[in-house]
Amino acid sequence: MKIVGLLRHAKSDWDDLATRDFDRGLNDRGRKGAALIGAHIRDHGVKWGAVLASPAERVKRTLEAAKLPQAPVFDKKLYLASAPTILDVIHAHMDGSDSDAVLITGHNPGLQEMLMELVPPYRENALFDEASAKFPTAAFAVIECKVDKWSELRGGVGTLAHFARPRDLDPELGPEY
Repeated sequence: MKIVGLLRHAKSDWDDLATRDFDRGLNDRGRKGAALIGAHIRDHGVKWGAVLASPAERVKRTLEAAKLPQAPVFDKKLYLASAPTILDVIHAHMDGSDSDAVLITGHNPGLQEMLMELVPPYRENALFDEASAKFPTAAFAVIECKVDKWSELRGGVGTLAHFARPRDLDPELGPEY
């Protein structure tokens, strides 16, 4: 079995509208959410063999605040990547790897599409229903994939085993109305 983790960047800073999308950092709420979800990821128990990440500033700041023990590998293909591109990046970095787990850190809608690509309809569960309805900033998902090698990773091989959002860990980080 292989494990694919998905971590969406935390809430980005929109204070300076002249800042390019790629260069936007995090706002205060985003930094709090990233730190909280980072502690949750560290405590969750999966030993990530690799952390593959978009090089966008908000992703870098999310990982910095999350304080994961693994150094991320930044791949420009993950910036605003679609599910097929994310699969290609996983194959490029993980094929031949002895590791059983990879954490992808990036953006929506690609991460949510990846979740929907990996989990077939007959393996959908209550967690999947929540994650597919909305994969908010700093959301973290763990998908268990019934494959022995990374080269076998494709659509329809996964089950969503875990889904957490900052608001699940601290209600004050819930949606603003």
